[in-house]
Amino acid sequence: MLSLWLTILRLVKAIFRSWELPEFRAAFVLSLVILISGTVFYRSVEGWSWVDAFYFSATTISTVGLGDIAPATDLGKIFTVVYIFVGVGVFVTLFSQLARALLQKGKDEEGDSLQD
Repeated sequence: MLSLWLTILRLVKAIFRSWELPEFRAAFVLSLVILISGTVFYRSVEGWSWVDAFYFSATTISTVGLGDIAPATDLGKIFTVVYIFVGVGVFVTLFSQLARALLQKGKDEEGDSLQD
């Protein structure tokens, strides 16, 4: 359990460290917009609850795709295909920015220890 909290702490630190980069801010805001738009779409078109719509949006974009719920309408299916192509690209960009921040921290710590 301690390992989970330490990992979450590292993630939060990476987000704060990355926030000064305009590319990260853009990817972060775009990711939120995509998640919210998918949630609103599935809520209105498929008639799902807010939680189910958000859950489906998150599992679809993260490529987990559990398959326990799926769009029933043709419009929902077409939207999901476009949503996957757009969303996966944006989230890969976001996570690569986070990874860069985490790796940069490691390099900074290495440089500090070499200077001592």
